[in-house]
Amino acid sequence: MTTPETSSRPGIVNVIERNMCVGCGACGVATGGRIPVTIRPRGYYEADIAGASPADLATASRVCPFTNESEDEDTVAHRLFPDLPKDGRIGHHRSLFAGRVADDGEIPFSSSGGLTSWTASRLLERGLIDGVIHVGNVEQPMFGYVVSTTIGELRDGRKSKYYPATFDEVLRGIRGDGRRYAFIGIPCAVKALRHVTEQDSTLRDQIAFCLGIVCGHLKTMAYPESFAWQLGIAPDELETVDFRIKDPSLTSRQYKFGARAKGSDRFEEAQTLSLVGGSWGHAVFQLNACNYCDDVFAETADVVFGDAWLSKYEIDWRGTNVVVTRNEVIDEILRAGAQVGQITLEELDPDSVAKTQAGNYRHRRDGLAVRLADDDADGSWRPDKRVKPGYDHVSEERVGLIRNRRNLSEVSQTAFADAKEARDLNVYLNAIKPLIDSYQSQTKMTFVTRVRNKIQRESWKLIRKVSNR
Repeated sequence: MTTPETSSRPGIVNVIERNMCVGCGACGVATGGRIPVTIRPRGYYEADIAGASPADLATASRVCPFTNESEDEDTVAHRLFPDLPKDGRIGHHRSLFAGRVADDGEIPFSSSGGLTSWTASRLLERGLIDGVIHVGNVEQPMFGYVVSTTIGELRDGRKSKYYPATFDEVLRGIRGDGRRYAFIGIPCAVKALRHVTEQDSTLRDQIAFCLGIVCGHLKTMAYPESFAWQLGIAPDELETVDFRIKDPSLTSRQYKFGARAKGSDRFEEAQTLSLVGGSWGHAVFQLNACNYCDDVFAETADVVFGDAWLSKYEIDWRGTNVVVTRNEVIDEILRAGAQVGQITLEELDPDSVAKTQAGNYRHRRDGLAVRLADDDADGSWRPDKRVKPGYDHVSEERVGLIRNRRNLSEVSQTAFADAKEARDLNVYLNAIKPLIDSYQSQTKMTFVTRVRNKIQRESWKLIRKVSNR
């Protein structure tokens, strides 16, 4: 809700006040670093607007992905892809695929089907770009935006990093260096970058391609710390983690989490779903900004990659990408790769693409409408969204579930901060487990649904077995 007070000040002020900053770094880039983006005590990035001039606050508000002064996804995407058909769920699209890299030896080094890094590598290989800006391994904190200028460097940074990151310093570092880049990021980061490049012609000429990653929501740095601690590695002993370790004997959903302590060469591992908070739907350590995002398929990116969460693909341990292309060059690169057998591609329709992210839509569309309505009822400022606030589209039980999930995110961050201060993991576990158990009981599938899903999986396993003979 907009009040006279909130409407009279720059949107970035409202975003920070409501803890909606995602830490993308767009405001830092647009103001030449005069608005720094720093790590907050609970492990996420936030813009520091203390002392910022009115002019810088206005500039920041035009590039922030969560203010009302910045363009929404529809406006940006229509300017970028005016001639492509549009689906209200997935945005503009040229081609829709499910696929993966064909070399099974490469599959363990990817989170899903490996097509994100494969595509970026082909852009480098063809000389269409000089480098790739993406989240990779850094010394402190564990992960952050880096620039890879060789395929080898890009390969070293593969796999998902469920970790906050800001592109502020990296983009300011490459600005004006005369080179062209591909940028890889989650939907809000790509949207924020588009806002920056719309106002900065130098960076606009340099960012040749934007590769999007389907995002359920962004986590704080406490997310991997909580898992590692459950495996016996305290936060101050943690060196690095692997969020997606594949097991050939299991399905693609049944991946593991691994953590390595400082001074050790051994990863401690456990199935992610066996860890407290391991279900993505529980939304532990979710940033509050993610409660206000309605973009599932990175609608402003030239291409977007995600997990193809359909029974047909889930049964395959290797993982499968769902792909939405919007750029002719990238579309041709993918098709050429399939023609020579480097990758596999299967055409999909919009309904199938949307079904791969069914849970994501429930959060970002149905859930968002409820959260917006709750904010309006409280008289709290919130950004204007393409989703309209309301409760009529969901049951009363579902409204309660949406609110419980939001509470889970908030409590997880507070409880884990208390646990770290007390140096006792049980402080966190004792606070969060009852909430997760209650939430889980509300979301438990019916017997009929469980049987139907099992039949679907077993049917696809049989079809795959027969086709491989």
